[in-house]
Amino acid sequence: MASIHFLTAFPFLILSLALASTAVATAPLLPKPVEKPVDVVVEGTVFCQSCSDYGTWNLNKAKPIESAIVSVICKDHRNRVSFYKAFQTGKNGYFYAVLKGFRMSRSFLDHPLHACKVRLVSSPVPSCNLLTNVNYGLYGAPLRYENKRLVGRNYQAVIYAAGPLAFRPGKCVPKAEP
Repeated sequence: MASIHFLTAFPFLILSLALASTAVATAPLLPKPVEKPVDVVVEGTVFCQSCSDYGTWNLNKAKPIESAIVSVICKDHRNRVSFYKAFQTGKNGYFYAVLKGFRMSRSFLDHPLHACKVRLVSSPVPSCNLLTNVNYGLYGAPLRYENKRLVGRNYQAVIYAAGPLAFRPGKCVPKAEP
């Protein structure tokens, strides 16, 4: 008796499985969302520190240096250089350095905040071309995350800041004592 019920229900089971499998096979596949490339960017400014502020980190009377060169150096978790590129400042001493080719191989230790630093390289101004350590520009200014992002239809950038950095004049007239 049970076998008769099974035999009558069996064709319906086969038919429902066949319909379900064709429904899955013919269902349109949803397109994968397009992944936006995320660029890592470092920005900052380079100045010429005034003689009155020599020996300090004060940049109140500083003037921006156009065409100064800074470098961005990133090291991996084993302290090996994983990225290096030099960038030139534009008007007002501003640089916007897109780190094309920078990759994080380990999630935390290779993150730009930990792995990358900005250093002064050269100044085009002969009267202001000595390196200073203002904001660690001599040994490598650390990056700061200031919650800045650029988001477009097919583009994303996370922007980090460094500096401001400064060169100083080679010759400063000593202050006269009263």
